[in-house]
Amino acid sequence: MHLTWFDWSIVVAYFLINLGIGLWYRKRATGSTDEFFVGGRNVSWWLAGTSMVATTFAADTPLAVTGIVAANGIAGNWVWWNMLLSSMLTVFFFARLWRRAGVQTDVEFAELRYSGTPAAFLRGFRALYLGLPINCIILGWVNLAMVKILMMIFPVLTTNPLGLSASADPKLTALLVVFGIMLVTAAISMLSGLWGVLVTDLFQFVLKMGMVVVLAVFAVRAAGGMGTLIEKLHALDAKRGGGGSILSFTPDLGSAWMPMITFFVYLGVNWWATWYPGAEPGGGGYVAQRIFSARDERHSMLATLWFSVAHYAIRPWPWILTALASLVLYPDLVDKESGFVKTIIDPAVFPPALAGLMVAAFAAAYMSTVATQLNWGASYLVNDFYRRFVRPGREDAHYVRAGQVATLILMFASCGVTYYQSSISGAWKFLMAIGAGTGSVFILRWFWWRINAWSEVSAMLTSFVVSMILQFGLKWKTEDPREFAWTVLVTVACSNVVWPVVTLLTPPEDRKTLLSFYRRVQPAAGLWGPIAKEASDVRPPTDGNANLRDWLAGCVMIYLTLFGTGKLIFGETGTGLVLLAVAAAAGILVYWDLSRRGWKVFGDGP
Repeated sequence: MHLTWFDWSIVVAYFLINLGIGLWYRKRATGSTDEFFVGGRNVSWWLAGTSMVATTFAADTPLAVTGIVAANGIAGNWVWWNMLLSSMLTVFFFARLWRRAGVQTDVEFAELRYSGTPAAFLRGFRALYLGLPINCIILGWVNLAMVKILMMIFPVLTTNPLGLSASADPKLTALLVVFGIMLVTAAISMLSGLWGVLVTDLFQFVLKMGMVVVLAVFAVRAAGGMGTLIEKLHALDAKRGGGGSILSFTPDLGSAWMPMITFFVYLGVNWWATWYPGAEPGGGGYVAQRIFSARDERHSMLATLWFSVAHYAIRPWPWILTALASLVLYPDLVDKESGFVKTIIDPAVFPPALAGLMVAAFAAAYMSTVATQLNWGASYLVNDFYRRFVRPGREDAHYVRAGQVATLILMFASCGVTYYQSSISGAWKFLMAIGAGTGSVFILRWFWWRINAWSEVSAMLTSFVVSMILQFGLKWKTEDPREFAWTVLVTVACSNVVWPVVTLLTPPEDRKTLLSFYRRVQPAAGLWGPIAKEASDVRPPTDGNANLRDWLAGCVMIYLTLFGTGKLIFGETGTGLVLLAVAAAAGILVYWDLSRRGWKVFGDGP
C-alpha cells in the first residue's frame, strides 16, 4: 500500500487528536486513583457502554472473525455469539449489584465478599494472574494482529529497514513499530487514566466502525456483488463437501463447518460456565470497570445494555461480509486471517484514496483495546497487589505513579508474549478452555451465602489443571472444534464437582463479613437463608422473575436483530423483516418492563 503525503497527514492528525485528549484529561485523571482507574464514578451510560464496545473491537477482531468464517462458516461465530447470553445476565442481574459494591476492581470484590487469609490470598493471586499472564496473552494477540496488518500494508517492514541483524525475524521489525504505537497509547493512558481511555474510545469507535462498513461495501462489490458472491460461496460449499453451508447462521446436523457437539457447548455450556475477558459470567474485568465508573445504578445497567446491543447486533456484519468476500477473492491464501487485510491493500478492491483513513482506523482499533488493557491490568497490579500487600497506606499520588509504572511493565511484557504467538483465534479458544468451569461459582457467589473463598480458588485451580492436562498431556487441540468442545465439557464437569465439595468441606465465611456484604449489595434473599433472616431490616428487590423475563426478551431482541439484518443483506427480505419485527416486539417489552419498574431507559430515573 502506497501512502501519499495526504494519507500520512491524516494518520498524524489522528495521533495528535488522541494525544490532545490525553493532555486535556491529565489534571482530572491524576488527582486520585478513583479518577485514574474508575473515572470518579461519574460517567454517563452512553460513554461507558461505547467504551466497552470500542475495547472489544480490536485490530485482532476482524482478522479472527475472518479466520473463523474460513474454518467454520458464519456459524463459527457462535464461539463468541453465545456470550450474549452471559452479557445479558450482566445487564439485568449483575450490573446494579456491581455498582452497589463500590469497589475499584472486580478483584477487590474478594475481600468484600470473603474474609481472612483466604480472601486476601484470592485477591492477591487473581490480581497477579489476571493482571500479568492473562492480560499479556490478550495484549499479545492484539499486538500480533497489528504485526500482521503492518507487515501486509507496509511490505518494506519485511526487508529489515531498521538495520537489524541479517538473521532477524521480519516479525520483529513490525513488532518494534507496534511497540512505538503502544508507547503512544501507554502515554495517553498514563496521562489521562480512564477518562482519556473513555473519550478516545468514543472517537476511535466512530472512525473504525465507519471504515469497516466502507470496506465491506467495496469488498462485496469486488467479488461481483451480493448475488455473485453467494453463488461463488455455494460453489465453495460443494468443493468442500459434507453437510451445511458457509452461509448458514446455525450449523446443520453433521455440518462440516461446525460439529453439533461444538454448537451444543456454545449454546448450552460455554456462556455460563466459562470465564472469558469481557464476557465473564456475573460480569467482571473491564466491563465491570466501566460499571464501577457509571454515574449510578441506572447508568451501569444501561451501559451494559447498550454494549450488548452494539457488540452483538451492530458490529458483526461488516466483518463477516469482508471475510466472505476474501474467501472468494483469494481462495488460495494460506493464512485465512490475513484475507481481511488483503482486501485493504488490493487496489482492485479498496480505493487507494482512502488508505490514510483506513490506516488510522486500524490504529484506532488497536489503541482502543490496548489503552483499556493497560489501564485495567495496572488497576489490578496497583490496587489489588501493590497497594494491598506491598505499600499500604500511602497517599493517592503515590499509587497513581505506581499505576503509570505498571502500565510500562505490561507494555514490555506483552511485546515478549506477542513474539511467540501465532494464531489469534487459537489464543481466544485457549483462554476459553482454561477458564471453563469457573463461571458457575462466579454467578452463585452473589446469591448463595455458603460459597467461600476456597470455592473460587478450587474452581480456578481445577479448571486450569484439568485444561492443561487435556491440552498438553493428552494433546487435545482447541483449534479442532470437536476437541475444543470436549475440552470444555470435561473441564466444566471436573470443576463443578470439585468446588461444591470444597465449599461444603470448608467453613462458611465470617458472619460479620456476610452481613456487611448483604447489607451493602442487597442481592436476592432466596439463598441467603440465615443471613437474610438476621438482616431483616434489609429489603432486597424481589424482581428476579422480571429480570429473567427481560433477560430472555433481550436475548431474543439482539439475536433476531443480528439474524434479521443478515437475511436482508443476503436478499431474503421477507424472512428478514419478520425476524426484525419480532426483535422490535421484544425490545418494546424490555422498554415497557424497565419503565414500569422505574428504570427509565431515557430521561431521568432511579
